[in-house]
Amino acid sequence: MARYTFRRLLLASAALLLLASIPVKAAESCPALLDFNFKRLQDDASQNLCQYTGKVILVVNTASYCGYTGQYEGLEQLYANYKNRGLVVLGFPSNDFNQEPGKNAEIANFCYNTYGVKFPMLAKSSVIGKDANPMYSLLTKTSGKKPTWNFFKYLIDRNGNLVSSYASHTTPEDVTLISAIEKALVSNKGVRTQGSN
Repeated sequence: MARYTFRRLLLASAALLLLASIPVKAAESCPALLDFNFKRLQDDASQNLCQYTGKVILVVNTASYCGYTGQYEGLEQLYANYKNRGLVVLGFPSNDFNQEPGKNAEIANFCYNTYGVKFPMLAKSSVIGKDANPMYSLLTKTSGKKPTWNFFKYLIDRNGNLVSSYASHTTPEDVTLISAIEKALVSNKGVRTQGSN
């Protein structure tokens, strides 16, 4: 009986050693700032933001009837210029400042037909206060800064760390913003350097 038990123990140990020697690719974990599901603007299909893990992300709350609405053009150009290097622009339409009254389909048509927007846009939601969507609640908590108007921006690095926040008047062409994006694109180390404009 003892011989039988010893033999089973020996076989089990050998099996464990064999399993331990097989290389296993660790699953890439989703950073907390991206671990959310939202509906897409154009079709209400669910989109998991974990798919952008490893990308540099510029998060922007948008509106169709704002003095800064023209920034859509610059945001699309920024996306076109840097998407092949790993930049994603994420647009979050919001009526928190009473300048986005339309429904999702209307907003999607406006963005595409007026500004040729192709960067990912999520369904209309709140970005401030108790009704803020969970990503914006976390961005506000992490940065200590909430959007004060439409087209407020947050930059997230490849490791899912907040790099900085930018006031609405910081345009997509602003050299400070472009410099931070370029630095984040070449960096594989998610160095956290919170700041704001």
